[in-house]
Amino acid sequence: MEEDATIEEMSAPQGGAGQRLRAAREANGMSLSQVAAETRIPERHLTSIENGEFHRLPSRTYAIGFTRTYARLVDLDEKEMLDQVRAELAAGDPVRDASPAKFEPGDPARVPSRGLAWLSAAAVVLLLVGGFSFYRSYFAPGMGPAPLTDERTQVAQNGAARTASQARPTPAPTGPVVFTSEMDDTWVKFYDASGERLFEAQMAEGDSFTVPADADGPQVWTGRPYALAITVGGRSVPKLSEVDEIVRDVPVTAEALLARADAQPATAATPTATTPNTATPARGATDET
Repeated sequence: MEEDATIEEMSAPQGGAGQRLRAAREANGMSLSQVAAETRIPERHLTSIENGEFHRLPSRTYAIGFTRTYARLVDLDEKEMLDQVRAELAAGDPVRDASPAKFEPGDPARVPSRGLAWLSAAAVVLLLVGGFSFYRSYFAPGMGPAPLTDERTQVAQNGAARTASQARPTPAPTGPVVFTSEMDDTWVKFYDASGERLFEAQMAEGDSFTVPADADGPQVWTGRPYALAITVGGRSVPKLSEVDEIVRDVPVTAEALLARADAQPATAATPTATTPNTATPARGATDET
């Protein structure tokens, strides 16, 4: 019995950083799901923090960064809370705390996504291919095969083809509007013009939601606009935002999304039609407080 009491006391220390954060959250009248939506920290990590189980987090960096973000939200002194967390970490694992972390981000959710890393790699490949092509055309113009047709004839044909393609109007794509999560624990809420909820969930990577075609003025609210890929009739359109910010009351009709796409410069990626997994509203859904 004494052993069980000791273990319970270690997992949730009286007056510890986790208990102070929980008390501040309850004093502000906020639920755990609301804190997760505002900070973009998964609920399972918030539960571990409030229970003082910092060892359940991925690393010391996450414990420090998540505590800083949580304390800022509930109006607690960030420096005082971080000092207390570091003390608890040192008491729980003095060997690991002996070498302080060199990098403690304010919010680990701001770490660049895997999609951004792949996009950067693709840009490097395109740059290398472009440099090789420039080298062949500028420094060694005679290395390529001889043209099969007269250059003037070919230029005239290319010009006529461009004129014909520009003259033909490109029909606007029609079809469903689909949002697909590219990251785990992406909270999102869809609702119509009257505020009636259409869908709300903590989406996992690969989950998707199709905006009902008969919805009246559908809008979206999320804290991870950069994690939601959007297609209209199978055509990829720009995301609502590429930065870490909260967006709310943004129209998500096909017309509004296509207008945003036409107003923004074209991206380097070629739009492709995808068939994402279907997410159900029951998964991770929370009621708005």
